Amino acid sequence: MDMLITKAAGLLTIEFNRLERKNAITGVMYQAMADALVDAEQDSAVRAILIAGKPEIFTAGNDLDDFMKNSAPVPGVPAEARPVFQFMRALHGSTKPVVAAVAGAAIGIGTTMLMHCDLVYAADNAKFSMPFTQLGLCPEFGSSLLVTQSAGYARAAEKLLLGEAFGAQEALEIGMVTRVLPASELRAFAEQQAAKLVALPAASIRTTKALMKRPRIDAIEAAIAAENERFAAMLLAPEAKEAFTAFFQKRKPDFSQFD
Repeated sequence: MDMLITKAAGLLTIEFNRLERKNAITGVMYQAMADALVDAEQDSAVRAILIAGKPEIFTAGNDLDDFMKNSAPVPGVPAEARPVFQFMRALHGSTKPVVAAVAGAAIGIGTTMLMHCDLVYAADNAKFSMPFTQLGLCPEFGSSLLVTQSAGYARAAEKLLLGEAFGAQEALEIGMVTRVLPASELRAFAEQQAAKLVALPAASIRTTKALMKRPRIDAIEAAIAAENERFAAMLLAPEAKEAFTAFFQKRKPDFSQFD
């Protein structure tokens, strides 16, 4: 199975399990995660959520072949119908605390989703990247706002305009992760922290999370709407076509022909 989804002792665990494809996410995987989060929201026995990858890699982001065939925006089809949107909407809207354990690369939406988690623990081998401009695209699901709020404009511009990878220590410095740990200790520590959340009063945790998110909820919703509108349009533009064609042909894209 490409996703391992389990419930035990008050904790929902969502784990990427597609190591042979670097945990690249398909539409089916997005739907499985969305369904699990929606179910957890309605299940009073679930008091916390853990999202994890493998020690070698968190996720390479979208499976581009699957994305172009099955998950890309389609004219006339509401964005809300896409599995990736359902997943991110459920993650962003979760009233229960979400813990992430990140080792290895977290690319594209692999980094974006972390901004909607509450506690993000990174292994010292973690690498983050948001290479949207390299694909002829733009940030997604609130990241243009959330990265800027966390890192400040100058450092956010470097991450979002260049799209280059950065390490766990820098992610900690700019407020994108909670703590950096040795890779061998990451999963156990994240599970321990999740267990602490499970043991605390559920109403207190939900209320505290809601109050912390309240001041910027409208801004995040507006950013998500604006980004998704532009992302959908840019995905159909020549620059993205060149980027994706170059990726599949294993060559460097040439954007010099575009204004």
